[in-house]
Amino acid sequence: MMRPTMQRPPKKFVPVPFAYHQEIEMTVDSLTNLGSGIGRIDGWVVFVPFSLPGEVVKARVYRNDKNCSHADLVEVLVPSPDRVQPQCSLFGECGGCQYQHLSYEKQLAWKSRQVEELLKHMAGIVFPVNPCMSTPQIWNYRSKITPHFEKPHNGEIGEIGFLANGRRSQLVDVPECKIAMDEINAALPRIREEIRAKAHSFKRGSTVLMRATEGRVETDFKATAAEKVGPLRFEFLAGDFFQNNPFILPAFTGHVAKQASAGGAKFLVDAYCGSGLFALTLAGNFDKVAGVEVSETSCQWARNNAAANGIGNANFMTASAEAIFAEIDFPKDETAVVIDPPRKGCTPEFLQQLIAFHPSRIVYVSCDPATQIRDLKQLSEGGYRLLEVQPFDLFPHTRHLECVMTLVRD
Repeated sequence: MMRPTMQRPPKKFVPVPFAYHQEIEMTVDSLTNLGSGIGRIDGWVVFVPFSLPGEVVKARVYRNDKNCSHADLVEVLVPSPDRVQPQCSLFGECGGCQYQHLSYEKQLAWKSRQVEELLKHMAGIVFPVNPCMSTPQIWNYRSKITPHFEKPHNGEIGEIGFLANGRRSQLVDVPECKIAMDEINAALPRIREEIRAKAHSFKRGSTVLMRATEGRVETDFKATAAEKVGPLRFEFLAGDFFQNNPFILPAFTGHVAKQASAGGAKFLVDAYCGSGLFALTLAGNFDKVAGVEVSETSCQWARNNAAANGIGNANFMTASAEAIFAEIDFPKDETAVVIDPPRKGCTPEFLQQLIAFHPSRIVYVSCDPATQIRDLKQLSEGGYRLLEVQPFDLFPHTRHLECVMTLVRD
């Protein structure tokens, strides 16, 4: 998204090494883990979103930082052979997708490479990363979206959509989302119309939930939603977290099951169990499974899901953050632990408890390899070594991915 031309630079603009809105030409060398192209002019690093490695581009500088500059893409002078036509007309304007202009095969390759580079630069670990596993459906795969709108102005609601690229508050109106499931796009015009018709009832802006569930779209955060993963059916609150790409979940959970049971462990602990996704999809591989959560509500959903699916070897319990493993008496040498923390990763206190619990194997699932690798350093210092790294592309055309790291005790 090109920033509007200003005759005067912002007050805090630093005019070194480039003037405000100075146009530059450069060759793009690589991609950041945020999806921007990286190039250099006389050794000075410049970031240009929506450019690709190998391209020669013209860009317009809008900010100079201490060690780098940031510029908007003006023109691709020499395109990459991997550049493709984006399917969405809002690509580059809407901040939701970063890679629609990159062939899908190269998206997968760059995601694996980015995990490899994060391991090297953040943890000092040179380790081969498996090719990123693709999803069976690369468009219309997302089962949940949450469009936003601002406070009505003069009795009317403006944009209903997502944050604009590079903006913290400006919204882009999104009447259709190419990565959302068909059910969501079919319901979107009606829901947008209903919101605009009720503009007078909104005193402030809001977020709209759209969750595809069993052929319908749920908009009530407190309603019950459901998702099938292989032969299992899971129920959960529509507004709560559940993996949003159902098409890849059987392969994703299958890989976690294989990694957790590969060392011959008979017992499994799912330490961020939520509504039971990993605990229940992995239960057939273990004698006993314990799911642990700080939320009793989440544990109750997991218990209900276990009962509904006829799984009798899984037990779910709440525990305080200070004593996550206190009630688990599995033999440590025969126990594997699966962790799938939120994007911010694990706390040092949790990792200390995990290391003290001393399971034979840890399978760490993360939607943010940067925080995952940060935590990997503490686990390595606690006596665990990396055995396998497998990225999964749950989010095609975006910079996001899930990464599964398997660790074993030294």
